[in-house]
Amino acid sequence: MAVLVSGGAGYIGSHAARALRRSGYEVVLYDNLSTGFRRLAQGFELVEGDIADEAKLRPVLARVDAVMHFAAHAYVGESVGNPRKYFRNNVVEALSLLNSALDAGIRRFVFSSTCAVYGIPGQIPIKQVQITEQTPREPVNPYGASKLFFENALEAYRRAYGLRSVTLRYFNAAGADESAEIGELHDPETHLIPLALAASTATGRDLQVPELQIHGSDYPTPDGTCVRDYIHVSDLADAHVRALQYLERNGDERGDDSLAINLGTGRGHSVFEVIQTAESATGRPGPAQDRTAAPRRSPGSGGRSGEGSKSAGMDRPAQSHRHRFECVGVDAEKQIICKWQLRTATQELQTRGLFKLPITNHQLQILSSSAPTSRPAPRAAPSFRRSR
Repeated sequence: MAVLVSGGAGYIGSHAARALRRSGYEVVLYDNLSTGFRRLAQGFELVEGDIADEAKLRPVLARVDAVMHFAAHAYVGESVGNPRKYFRNNVVEALSLLNSALDAGIRRFVFSSTCAVYGIPGQIPIKQVQITEQTPREPVNPYGASKLFFENALEAYRRAYGLRSVTLRYFNAAGADESAEIGELHDPETHLIPLALAASTATGRDLQVPELQIHGSDYPTPDGTCVRDYIHVSDLADAHVRALQYLERNGDERGDDSLAINLGTGRGHSVFEVIQTAESATGRPGPAQDRTAAPRRSPGSGGRSGEGSKSAGMDRPAQSHRHRFECVGVDAEKQIICKWQLRTATQELQTRGLFKLPITNHQLQILSSSAPTSRPAPRAAPSFRRSR
């Protein structure tokens, strides 16, 4: 089976592409490289183009059997300041891709969505913060709203055209492929883990590593900093492959076997936990006590968040609570490794259980049965259980 991976030169899409190939799929990457990187697509066929370019898509879709859709703008804060950018790309252009796939006769579609469709987890009682697929979807920012719109489109296309799809929702992806050939790479980088690793291993002045900003230290959490749900990117990639295998095994022409599933570890980690673990993993000095006044939180915030540090800072107007890491010099090779999130530090973080934990989301049991015998079975991955 051949699969088109839109946004395949991005962070999560590039990891999914490798997981697909390891599972025996033929993979075609489709990316306009506006936020993706050509180096993440090395070793794959890469078609450069916009997802709204029907003429460019038509011959590519004619030779694939399924679409795995990652291409999207994904900064919560930016979506608040520039919503038209998000609705244009995440809705209008994504619908163009969906229509092109439908016109090409494709009926298997895996959508990489977000838990931002659920809105503010802090409004859920603090002892009941586990978000299930039954949690009402009430996004509070244009990014979440744009993803929800596309989820609704998939549901409408299921009823009208028999399109079969799996929607996967998650918060903060982290980590890197075990090969260390690819890893987390954004420009600018806004995610906490790579920033913490960079700040604790490199000379900030030489590598232009900025202060690590902690947006709030007065949350109702054990250490006062925001708690986030991290999931390892390789686990996400495995889940997307399992979703596709599920669609292969189940051939309901009405699309009644479509699913929407949350992915997560079931355990959050605070900003301080991540910083302390990065310090321990790298063996570098800890943060200096250079702080500003902690900001006020928005009403109803319970200290849990998704979508990266940029969003956490921009969602609420406030001063930053800063920690400046003391950094030591590293050679050129280590600077390059640092850009890929420091394989050794990443492995240490994994062994300490920070961000490669069994996926405890309850519903993907249905995706975890054996793969079709026509291809090699994928590597072992966490099991999933249906939500109650």
